[in-house]
Amino acid sequence: MTDFTMEKGADGVAVITWDVPGKSMNVMSMEAWPVLEDLVDDALADDAVKGIVITSGKEGSFAGGMDLNVIAKMKEMAGDNPAQGLMDGLMNMHSILRKIERGGMDDKNKGGKPIAAALPGTALGIGLEIPLACHRIFAADNPKAKIGLPEIMVGIFPGAGGTTRLVRKLGAMGASPLLLEGKLNDPKKAKTAGVVDEVVPADELIAKAKEWVLSEPSFVKPWDEKGYKMPGGAPYHPAGFMTFVGASAMVNGKTQGAFPAAKALLSAVYEGALVPFDTALKIEARWFTNVLMNPSSSAMIRSLFINKEALEKGANRPDVPEQTVKKVGVMGAGMMGAGIALVSAMAGMQVVLIDQKQDAADKGKSYTADYMDKGIKRGKATEEKKENTLDLITATTDYAALEGCDLVIEAVFEDPGVKAEVTKKVLEVVGDDCIFATNTSTLPITELAKASDKPEQFIGIHFFSPVEKMMLVEIIKGKETGPRAVAKALDYVRQIKKTPIAVNDARFFYCNRCIIPYINEGIRMVAEGVAPALIDNAARQLGFPVGPLQLVDETSIDLGAKIARATKEAMGDDYPDAAVDEVIFWMEGEGRLGRKANAGFFDYDEKGKRQGYWAGLEEKYPHAEEQPDLIAVQHRLMFAQVLEAVRALEEGVLEDIREGDVGAILAWGFAPWSGGPFSWLDIIGSPYAAERCDQLTEAHGARFTCPDLLREMAEKNQSFYRRFGNEAQAA
Repeated sequence: MTDFTMEKGADGVAVITWDVPGKSMNVMSMEAWPVLEDLVDDALADDAVKGIVITSGKEGSFAGGMDLNVIAKMKEMAGDNPAQGLMDGLMNMHSILRKIERGGMDDKNKGGKPIAAALPGTALGIGLEIPLACHRIFAADNPKAKIGLPEIMVGIFPGAGGTTRLVRKLGAMGASPLLLEGKLNDPKKAKTAGVVDEVVPADELIAKAKEWVLSEPSFVKPWDEKGYKMPGGAPYHPAGFMTFVGASAMVNGKTQGAFPAAKALLSAVYEGALVPFDTALKIEARWFTNVLMNPSSSAMIRSLFINKEALEKGANRPDVPEQTVKKVGVMGAGMMGAGIALVSAMAGMQVVLIDQKQDAADKGKSYTADYMDKGIKRGKATEEKKENTLDLITATTDYAALEGCDLVIEAVFEDPGVKAEVTKKVLEVVGDDCIFATNTSTLPITELAKASDKPEQFIGIHFFSPVEKMMLVEIIKGKETGPRAVAKALDYVRQIKKTPIAVNDARFFYCNRCIIPYINEGIRMVAEGVAPALIDNAARQLGFPVGPLQLVDETSIDLGAKIARATKEAMGDDYPDAAVDEVIFWMEGEGRLGRKANAGFFDYDEKGKRQGYWAGLEEKYPHAEEQPDLIAVQHRLMFAQVLEAVRALEEGVLEDIREGDVGAILAWGFAPWSGGPFSWLDIIGSPYAAERCDQLTEAHGARFTCPDLLREMAEKNQSFYRRFGNEAQAA
């Protein structure tokens, strides 16, 4: 069976069905293109065929897009001249889709056959670009379906005509949320936006598409008609000019120029709008080739799609039977515990939410009610869904309610004594097979496990706040943690639809181990007289969502001070961050505790909105007359993090570089365009990285000392993904 098949009906309609064998959703492969073209040629040449309907054999979906594993390897497949190979491959796709779009018409738009797309459900990426080349798009009324072009989210943009067609169909302004933000819509919203033409009952989808095809419709696309004008105005039109000026400002404001795909997309749209349609397709292909030739796109695809998907499917899961969680206990109904209860109940688990006082437990449960109410207002949830979710949560003070739990997650105060007491009380109630997990961001799991008589069933599960929004969960294995506990944690994270990384126990685990040096380097620079705005903006221009000073305000300065004191006590004379503490402890003493106190590195108004950097900061630490250049600041911030990632790998805390890259992007927004710390080191090359370490060490101290592993790799000119990754993953 091939990916595409065709059935010619007695009614004169040829139905081409896309149904990739062995896949739950259709994805486009390079081999499938000529099959589709041959079927279209056959139907167009057959006098008995009056028109064509292209649909899917998958229930509830049309297609999930292009196989990104193929895109990741396109450069390698392109031979000695990869850019030319990519361009040729793209233009071949364009010619096939243009053949569909023209439907066999001659140069005068005469003759030809109408072609409709019939979408049973989700249509993403190439799964929408093919329908956009058809003459009319019918979508089944399937509220769960998602229709859109999400390519920008993984470092590319729609490169098979989707960019050019959508802009010509909707205008630059109308197309921008779908292209620049990767916005996905359900079928009805897609029709309102003008993306699809008709939404029909699912059981009438093919019939309605056939009915239109047989109605002898006019099907010449507007951009193939004489006198076509782009909705909203082309770039040289006054209205269009303002649109493009605004779009450019928006893109640069949101991306700070760090994401190549957004800039290339805008260039393709602007330049394409100035020329005839077929020339615009060539421009789109040229810019898409430009993006694919940029190592950023390969790194983003690898980390945000291939590696992320592999981790979510259990790439590093121990070989033990399925450990699906049915009933979970959550100890502590504060913000973190309430969030854990919410995501667990939304995944269909029974939840027992326990706190010391009933009103605290009830408040924790109300967090779910409030969340569902917001979803109802946005049309994302229903009253029935809310009630069903709340019915799954039992809020109580009674430990006996934990009976039957197969997983208990402790999320109480960050104090070893308190956690130990809760652990012992829980283990008196639950069954022998129950896995106990502690949610902590800093406390060593191996030490906390001493409170359990079954340390092999004790594990760390580090959630990030807010739980319902943050997509990463860091699983920490203590020295005695067994494989079933690891599998249980991984299976639980899969159930709540988040991405897991599993690391070994060490101070700050993996994520905080890398985040803290990022924050500390920013604070060090303040003490040195570097302008705070330069520090934070340097980070934002690297693609970080917030700079280190803004981040410490968001997480609270007193928390930073608490972590610093605990770390100093544990490390003694080896403690390296006294210069950072000087600033943090001073800020703490001044009552500048961050956003929560409406006073930190920033001033805030009464509503908590940032008003600019606190003037007292410069009074205490005057700006140096000569400020460092942007790259120097950026390298300090980047190397402070990536060297910790390398050390974590070197020490065995991190076992898989895929987890290091995916975890960094999802946990604290590490320069997504780079693909993560290890991908960034591969982009700049290990020899240069080692050389830069030496320069930074000489200028700023031993924290930038090149790790032995990186030094060895530099001498051999090795990359991390060639040495530690699967050869097939390497870009």
